[in-house]
Amino acid sequence: MTELLPLALGALRSHLLRSILSMLWIAIGVAAVILLTSIGEGTRAYIVAQSTQFGTNILGINPGKTKTLGIPGVLGGTTRKLTIDDAEALRRIPGVETVVPFAMGSARVAAGERGRSVPVFGATPEIATLYRFGARQGSFWPAGDPRRGGPYTVLGPKLARELFGEASPLGEWVRIAGGRFRVVGVMEPKGQMMGFDIDDVAYVPVASAMTLFNLDELFEIDLIYSRAGDARRVEEAVRALLTERHGEEDFTVTSQEAMLEVFGNVMDVITMAIGAIAGISLLVGATGILTMMWIAVGERTSEIGLVRSLGATRGQVQRLFLLEAAALSTLGGAFGVALGLGGGAALRLAVPGLPVETPLLFVAAGLAVSLATGLVAGVAPARRAAALDPVEALRAE
Repeated sequence: MTELLPLALGALRSHLLRSILSMLWIAIGVAAVILLTSIGEGTRAYIVAQSTQFGTNILGINPGKTKTLGIPGVLGGTTRKLTIDDAEALRRIPGVETVVPFAMGSARVAAGERGRSVPVFGATPEIATLYRFGARQGSFWPAGDPRRGGPYTVLGPKLARELFGEASPLGEWVRIAGGRFRVVGVMEPKGQMMGFDIDDVAYVPVASAMTLFNLDELFEIDLIYSRAGDARRVEEAVRALLTERHGEEDFTVTSQEAMLEVFGNVMDVITMAIGAIAGISLLVGATGILTMMWIAVGERTSEIGLVRSLGATRGQVQRLFLLEAAALSTLGGAFGVALGLGGGAALRLAVPGLPVETPLLFVAAGLAVSLATGLVAGVAPARRAAALDPVEALRAE
């Protein structure tokens, strides 16, 4: 086989333009696979990392029963609202370690003449455990009855820097939606999560937030359960308890595991779609290779007759043409890989925030599929060449 390789490459070079055109569709198909899967896998890794940075043993409870649309409350809301009392009742479930009721709004946070409008989260001090936050300065307000508010706030580091510069804000007073709050802590920098800047927020007691924004229900209740394997049991216990309190299941319980599973299913469908797009390009490429090799057999009939008369076997002739087709498609696949990797690198430079990650498995798969495409496309021309009668082939002009 190795002695036939120079002959195969020489035949491709003798019709260079035709060879390049035949390789083009193979290259396009492989490049599409590499580039699109790089974006898809990068997005998958990014979302999984963002979703699991706070742990996977978290349940979220939202008001409103999700049915088919996937958005809590879109079908008419609830008959009873989620309350702080509901959150306190959830603490009694065995295996539940942390419960954090959430209220939220947007308000201007001001200190002196400086101020800016930012998201304001109402929560309990256990939010630090839930989201694995750490205070760079100070700490959260003391734990107590969440039904009672207090004039305390913890600032994100970006907000603290905007309001107080490099000076320590601890013990200073800020105005939030007209209320006065003492700064008791500044969070460590956490950056962005899903495009949301969690360094540019303020935290206040949940009851205080509900008063500030005139709310009579919670936005969400999050809880941490003891072991990831308890997800189903804890979820069933949460449903049973809240259904008993509300009289019906007018809420939605979502686990991190369920969200990641749904996201994985979506990404699998996208991967299949990418494969279908690439399959079309590869099919066109295979047709091009088949056509080129079929024409080549007709053009090289006398050459085939000569090598057969000199002692070449049918098997050698067949292998030569198969090797030409395989070389053609593999070179096209390699060019496609280079295009895909280059496109991914260009995207990283042009859009730094775009997650692009190229798995080596897809690179190897792209080359393997392109090789297989060439072998399949070259079977018919190779058999035709091997089946030529040497005497008749030598008579061909």
